[in-house]
Amino acid sequence: MGLNHDDIWGVDVRRYATSTGIAHDEWSGLYGPYESNLELRPHEMTQEFSKPILSVIIPVFNERDTIEELLRRVLSVELQDVRKEIIIVDDGSADGTTAWLRHQVSAPETKRGLDWRSHCGNAVTDSLKIVFHEANQGKGSALRSGFGQASGDILLIQDADLEYDPKDYDALLRPIIDDEADVVYGSRFLSPDEPAWSQFGYFGNKVITALSNRLTGLSLTDVWTGYKVFKRPVIQQMTLLESGFELELEITSKVAHGQWRIREVPISYSPRSREEGKKITWQDGIKAIRAMVRYRHDLNQVRSEIMQKTH
Repeated sequence: MGLNHDDIWGVDVRRYATSTGIAHDEWSGLYGPYESNLELRPHEMTQEFSKPILSVIIPVFNERDTIEELLRRVLSVELQDVRKEIIIVDDGSADGTTAWLRHQVSAPETKRGLDWRSHCGNAVTDSLKIVFHEANQGKGSALRSGFGQASGDILLIQDADLEYDPKDYDALLRPIIDDEADVVYGSRFLSPDEPAWSQFGYFGNKVITALSNRLTGLSLTDVWTGYKVFKRPVIQQMTLLESGFELELEITSKVAHGQWRIREVPISYSPRSREEGKKITWQDGIKAIRAMVRYRHDLNQVRSEIMQKTH
């Protein structure tokens, strides 16, 4: 999960609450050293710090039209059981996304467009990091960079295209917080509301999921969902290799390989069209199938070891 990036800019407001210097040599503060009049009393701060940290990892490529609204939604979600850490990985965008993100870091507070301080107002609970890739390397590479920067106890993947709604965080986190699962996938097919799928999107997902289930022995309804949540040890114990969309199938294979407990919960979904910026293609489906076949050998090895132990 090594990094291959240009630089990392960010603000850790949990550190700034007690420090007057930049928290890390590689980071530039969003608004310089942050001095906050904390409203939390000492015992409340202790309770707050005892909560697990949720790392929201947002891979971004050419999402200038959606990134600002997406971040508003993520920042505005109030979660009672966790503290939030937001990690944005800009994967070599060329549509103004990179410039906008850098502007958020470097511009005076009144000229940013997005008021980070109003959203990160509780200095005990929020932090933000932005990783910039020099060139586009693929969603898998962006996720690996994000995982490498995450300090959270729980890691959540959030796409930047507004197809997935952060209001679903509570439902996604609940099985992990209650220790009923190590991994949670948000299923678009379990939702009572029928999304306006394209024919390719609907049947493509069904085929990929069926093949994945056949190869892994899992019984998922939506293997290629954008919402995947993990306890930290799940990702820590994986050596992830893929650079494109197929990384998500690699993760699923290795979740099965590791015999982690996995649950699905229903989520809302607002699919966008190719004209609106949808990036995944049928070629990505072919790559995903090849990736699943590559990792099947490891799964067969695990099954063989289990059979030997039970006889």
